[in-house]
Amino acid sequence: MSNLFKKALVCTDIHFGLKSNSQLHNDDCLSFIKWATKTGKEQGCDVAFFLGDWNNNRAAINILTLNYSIRALEHLNDNFDRVFFIPGNHDLYYRDKRDVQSVEWAKHLDKVTICNDWHREGDVIIAPWMVGDDYKRIPKMNGKYIFGHFELPHFLMNAMIAMPDHSEIKREHFSHFDHVFSGHFHKRQTYKNITYIGNCFPHNYADAGDDARGVMILDWGGEPTYHVWPDQPTYRVLTLSDLLNRTDEALKPKMHVRVNIDIDISYEEANFIKETFVKSHGLREISILRNKNTDMDQHEIKGNINFQTVDQIVTNQLNQINSEQYDPALLLELYRGL
Repeated sequence: MSNLFKKALVCTDIHFGLKSNSQLHNDDCLSFIKWATKTGKEQGCDVAFFLGDWNNNRAAINILTLNYSIRALEHLNDNFDRVFFIPGNHDLYYRDKRDVQSVEWAKHLDKVTICNDWHREGDVIIAPWMVGDDYKRIPKMNGKYIFGHFELPHFLMNAMIAMPDHSEIKREHFSHFDHVFSGHFHKRQTYKNITYIGNCFPHNYADAGDDARGVMILDWGGEPTYHVWPDQPTYRVLTLSDLLNRTDEALKPKMHVRVNIDIDISYEEANFIKETFVKSHGLREISILRNKNTDMDQHEIKGNINFQTVDQIVTNQLNQINSEQYDPALLLELYRGL
């Protein structure tokens, strides 16, 4: 039985169009794909896998986002012998069926195989986003590797919240495989033979302080290794005293920072710190917030302690929504129409 690959580049959950089709985010996505491809080629990878959620919005794709999406997938197509692409739940128009998916146009790319149905080659199974009774097939299968976009119970959906047991698919169903590699949950984590490889790069404050993202390199029969994109944006939540005590250590370019005030400081001083650090350390944003546990005199600081307008606060919060029921872009459009 021939091996499907010698060495594979694997990544997942990039979410083109996130943050209301932010051009900055889409630039990050395209830059990541170019870096990932270069890394894979340097490591000798002949095959690439993408494990789901290429696009973020299932209901509609912005034309600018579509342009980025096409360029990125064409780049993978031009640099690997084969590319196996799993449409994730965000790529599907319907969450509970696979009739329509957002990368149908990629059929013209000769190296790309869209795995919107079960795909087996040799000792490898590539599973689609599972719907209906698909989960019943897993215990009857076996192989060396299975790649998918699985929603398994007890794994962490983010740093704090575990996926509840929904009494369908179980971790134990995969016992007949040497190893399972999955997208969907953005935090890198492993339990026995199952690994969520982690998303491409941090996307929001749910990823704060956890930079274990990037790509996985898998030698056939070997242990996976992981590579972090050195130019990835990152997220941090700090206290003001910690920030001031170790500024150069704490702050890095492209960082998003929330600072909780834990020492006495005036509005003017806080605003000066904010403007200075954004420029001096190349930050993408810094929000200075009042720590609810502090006894600081409210009269000392005038105005909104967040130093943001209401529109900025609402827009930031809507952009952080990652839900199957609500489309952040639509909510933002409705809010702007008020």
